[in-house]
Amino acid sequence: MKLAIVRQKYRPDGGAERFVSRALSALRDKSDLDISIITRQWETGSSTDYHVITCDPPAKNRLQREINFAREAQSHFAAFDIVQSHERIPGCTIYRAGDGVHREWLNIRSRTMNPLQKLVQSLSSFHRYQLRQEKAMFEHPALEKVICNSAMVKAEIVDHFAIDPNKIHVIYNCIDTNIWNPSLISVHRQPMRERYAIPQDATLMLFVGSGFERKGLDVAIRAIAEHPLAWLLVVGNDRKSMRYKKQARILGCESRLVFAGVQKETAPFYAMADALIQPTRYDPFPNTILEAMACGLPVLTSDKCGGKEFIDTGINGYVFDALDWASFSGAIGKLQNGFDYNFARKTSFNKVVNLTASYISNELYNLYLTVIENKKNGI
Repeated sequence: MKLAIVRQKYRPDGGAERFVSRALSALRDKSDLDISIITRQWETGSSTDYHVITCDPPAKNRLQREINFAREAQSHFAAFDIVQSHERIPGCTIYRAGDGVHREWLNIRSRTMNPLQKLVQSLSSFHRYQLRQEKAMFEHPALEKVICNSAMVKAEIVDHFAIDPNKIHVIYNCIDTNIWNPSLISVHRQPMRERYAIPQDATLMLFVGSGFERKGLDVAIRAIAEHPLAWLLVVGNDRKSMRYKKQARILGCESRLVFAGVQKETAPFYAMADALIQPTRYDPFPNTILEAMACGLPVLTSDKCGGKEFIDTGINGYVFDALDWASFSGAIGKLQNGFDYNFARKTSFNKVVNLTASYISNELYNLYLTVIENKKNGI
């Protein structure tokens, strides 16, 4: 079975890229799979388990790069039994909607825009291209299956496009509990807090991810501002980080905001924290939530995050509107006042412990077999 996986670029901290990497690792024992990566740039490491097909035609700007990559990638599709794309490219056999629905994201993003910004967004050539590609892909006759990493995204796809819901399958990301687990707390909590000069008795909220606007760092800062014993540690990077430092200074909590930058090993940061705060404007299902829950943390997130599906409100986290900073602040107050962290730790860990590499391998492989069987039977 010849399988092509399409993803433009490998970024070490990218959720989609980590899904592909984990999927490749999980599929290594399937001897009948011949796997190729169609990409502009991929970090191959030492693996020889798959081929890399580089498609990186010259481009003058971001839009041209998207168009050129899509065209060149499409030229390879016919050579494969299954093409699993992680980009919005019509003609793929399987699309993994790890980036969610672009139309949905634009609608949500416009909530915080003024009229001029909304007009600019509606006229953007890049966004209009992505919307055309998205519709053409979801409604293309070659599309056999869609993989979503949350039920939320499945519902959005059905709402926006003419597609049979039976084509859409929810396969959650996997998590390695050998790397992320509650036992790390006893190892890292004290030394990590000492390293970043955070009091041992502080309520430490952890924010993980780059792209601070979409992930709601402004709301997280406002949420901790009213709690003198609450600190916020940010793992990630953004070129506009000075904007958030200024916000914290105005709100009087700059001394309780710590930027740690991008980190290769994030497990110690979860271990030092009391909870993950992710007031994301839109996120299909970030790996950060799985990692936090595997480490036993309660999670505060938004109702436009697929991770909400793993949260029992008041037990192992809270879910609010992404812009409702007052509710996030109220939840921090609850974390400081008799919250049962031991029960939350058990609940969070048990929610994700079965999302193993074997789980994702079996789910993907069975999906591939179904597609091949349908092709043989002319379905």
